[in-house]
Amino acid sequence: MTENFQRRDVLRWAASGAAVLCGGARAQSAWPTKAVTLIVPFPAGGGTDAFARPLSAQFTKVAGQTLVIDNRGGAGGTLGASIAARAPADGYTLFMGAVHHAIAPSIYPKLDYDIEKDFVPLMLLANAPQVVVVNPKRVPQNTIQEFIAHVKKNPARINYGSAGAGTSHHLAGELFKQQTGTFITHIPYRGAGPMLQDLISGNVDVCFDGLGSSSTHIKGGRIKALMVAGAKRNPAFPDVPCAAEVGLPDYTVTTWYGLWTPKGTPADVQARIIEDVKKSWASDELKSIWAANGSEIPNLTNAAYGNFVSGEIKRWAVVVKASGAKLE
Repeated sequence: MTENFQRRDVLRWAASGAAVLCGGARAQSAWPTKAVTLIVPFPAGGGTDAFARPLSAQFTKVAGQTLVIDNRGGAGGTLGASIAARAPADGYTLFMGAVHHAIAPSIYPKLDYDIEKDFVPLMLLANAPQVVVVNPKRVPQNTIQEFIAHVKKNPARINYGSAGAGTSHHLAGELFKQQTGTFITHIPYRGAGPMLQDLISGNVDVCFDGLGSSSTHIKGGRIKALMVAGAKRNPAFPDVPCAAEVGLPDYTVTTWYGLWTPKGTPADVQARIIEDVKKSWASDELKSIWAANGSEIPNLTNAAYGNFVSGEIKRWAVVVKASGAKLE
């Protein structure tokens, strides 16, 4: 009789253990069971889209469910961030923010979200240097030195477009003015896409843009690159000089893009998202797109990525203070 009880106990424990294991397996493989939305806080056609759309196509193949791009432009990317912060924390809403979201806390005093408290940092997706690009018909100069001299001779007659007030394009322009002793009129747009269209059509003279959105237009001859903002030339554009070469060693600006999910998203879902993005990066297609857009495949996830964002918030706070920029 005792032996029968013991046998039943063993079988019961084995069954319960199997149920736990199967339940764990089901929990791990349950996501995604439906389409996943990626909120991109800028209009279509900008630098964020240049990385988000190819990633979406490859991620869909890897995850087995569609990754839908939802462009929510406005207020320098903060409108889309606000919408994403209020989304359910179930892994079915992701947020692709950018360097602009590290600038926003210093320049917008009344944000209704906190990028460090309301989101879980998942991973850095791309990191491309900014480039000074001009409309070749409106700016005939072929070197950055010639352009700076031209601006000094024509104060307040040259304008530059940005993806919105408070974005890295805006601050890069202000930093350029500080370091070159020039004045260029700022014209904000609702994203890099509209900004670039006006640069190409000749409605603005110059833009300080990330290579991710400018690269195809530079290669197509629609706009002209005068300088990469950094200490070295970019492999995608080896003929374009870097800032350090032309006497601007402190002019370093990169446009980076990262992935967040609303706070409270289950840890196993976070891990699966990161795993599927890394599998997507392994494709030759994405490797070539990242390289063509001037970015390497980064390796920064979770806490390390969160620390990176915190450092960027502090760094840009200094630039914002020096520029005097402030938005309501």
